[in-house]
Amino acid sequence: MKAIVKAQIITTQKILQNYAVIFDDKITHIIPEEALIHYDVSEKINAQGLYLSAGFIDIHVHGCAGIDTMDERADGITLLSERLAQTGVTAFLPTTMTMRFDQMDRTFIRIRTAMGDAPGAQVLGCHLEGPFINKSFKGAQDSAYILPPDFGKIKDYVDVIKIITMAPEWPDSAVFIRRCIDKGMTVALGHSAISYEEAMASIKEGVSHITHIFNALTPFHHRHPGVVGAAADSDVTCELIADNIHVHPAAQRLLLKIKGFDKIILITDAMRASLMSDGKYDFGGQIVMVQDGKARLASGVIAGSVLTLNQAVFNFKQTSGLDLAKVISMVTVNPAKRLGIAERKGSIAVGKDADMVIFDDTLAIHMTIVRGKTIYRR
Repeated sequence: MKAIVKAQIITTQKILQNYAVIFDDKITHIIPEEALIHYDVSEKINAQGLYLSAGFIDIHVHGCAGIDTMDERADGITLLSERLAQTGVTAFLPTTMTMRFDQMDRTFIRIRTAMGDAPGAQVLGCHLEGPFINKSFKGAQDSAYILPPDFGKIKDYVDVIKIITMAPEWPDSAVFIRRCIDKGMTVALGHSAISYEEAMASIKEGVSHITHIFNALTPFHHRHPGVVGAAADSDVTCELIADNIHVHPAAQRLLLKIKGFDKIILITDAMRASLMSDGKYDFGGQIVMVQDGKARLASGVIAGSVLTLNQAVFNFKQTSGLDLAKVISMVTVNPAKRLGIAERKGSIAVGKDADMVIFDDTLAIHMTIVRGKTIYRR
């Protein structure tokens, strides 16, 4: 067994001082440091007063460090898992783009292969973003490949797809939503032109999550509340891209006041340019120009982000003024609950997977541990 000592341990209740975490592939004990002499520990990791939290979970990330989920290469998802580890991510959902469905088929197969045995952050499954979306709110998705919802196209991948983003205004969406939910998927409302009333109806049908709130959705107006109004007026969870580009800090604070920190999940929506320099990049078969932290198509439309999840935590803490433990829960506890895996991931507790991250006051990552193995060290 190993032990982490001299850490400020962020739990769901408080930050523990002068405690040690003992682990193998799972966390076995959380004890006062002076009690460590009674345990057979093969390695002590000295955190040197830095923070220790559960590993971060990104449920919406397209790429990072030159790799994209849709890349036609056998090692793409495994490379992505390694590179995300330096941002504190210990588990993630590789996220698709709207492209030809034969490309998506091959992507699902690559993700399935990587699930459970990726060398870095654990691949939990797939977030299917597109093609079942609205062309009028497509964002950076390619309209040429947008399709009406068709369960037949995804029925062979129900073990892989964990979240599916769709526009519920398509005909027969209620049937599609129910079939997805029956197979254990979370159905998310996104890239949609629907009204408040239609959005509330889809939530009643089983939609329980909003993809990148405020972006590619009908906005709030006092006479036409739109999807944003429906999100505020219901119990759905909301993804938030906290790069201060996609959503103004004031809107982020309003969201927090309305939804509470336990209904917000920080995501990156990152593309391959994350952790890379400015320049031209491919994103879903389209050319994106990245400059000064902004990723845009030639039309000026925002195309994903270059955000990292540790930076998202830092940004939202600065924007919101929340204490660190609550912000950390938005990348640990909340996504674990959303995916139905909170019994094994999302917090530092005895019996849970030893997915942990050590970081400093600036959220710079010093060490990332996945199921007891150190996969990144600064």
